[in-house]
Amino acid sequence: MEPLDCKGLACPQPVLRTKQAIEENPEQKEFKVLVDNSASAQNVLRFFESQGFSASLQSAGEDFEVTGVRSDEVPAAPAEQQRARAGEKTLIVVTSNKMGAGDDTLGAGLMLNFLNTIHELGKALWRLVFLNSGVKLTIDGAETLPTLQHLEAQGVSILVCGTCLNHFNLLERKQVGETTNMLDIVTSLQLADKAIVI
Repeated sequence: MEPLDCKGLACPQPVLRTKQAIEENPEQKEFKVLVDNSASAQNVLRFFESQGFSASLQSAGEDFEVTGVRSDEVPAAPAEQQRARAGEKTLIVVTSNKMGAGDDTLGAGLMLNFLNTIHELGKALWRLVFLNSGVKLTIDGAETLPTLQHLEAQGVSILVCGTCLNHFNLLERKQVGETTNMLDIVTSLQLADKAIVI
């Protein structure tokens, strides 16, 4: 079986190509995907797992090989679908490390206050997605990090844009959440009962 070569492809293309290969080869038991960065490797690995595959990751020189083996068992419903049935799906998309425009110091303080307060949404708070400079809220040294780690420990799903982390050279500094791709973000928007963008 020839590996699916996704080296050099920008997010979310490796995941989309993997999804297409699975759909076009329903009888195939095993898939191998080659990527050239750890963010894409993690995204493909998580995609395999979300589809009920056993997945593993190996370094291949400077590249990565992700293997997915189709399970004979019917996979359990993903956590997203379980929460969907419970009606607990408020999604918050954070697109900046500051809230509002004007004074940056005030904006940073408002964002910290906002994140410290969103637990008031209770069980309705399903997922946080961090994009653009919003990813700076998830790295070591960020004032917001303890709050986000607490929310994650309480069961709130946190997704952090891998392309954005790469753009700001922060991939290795992320301390909370899962590095994600645009396919996961679009899927989150589809599954959410309510989406709030700040």
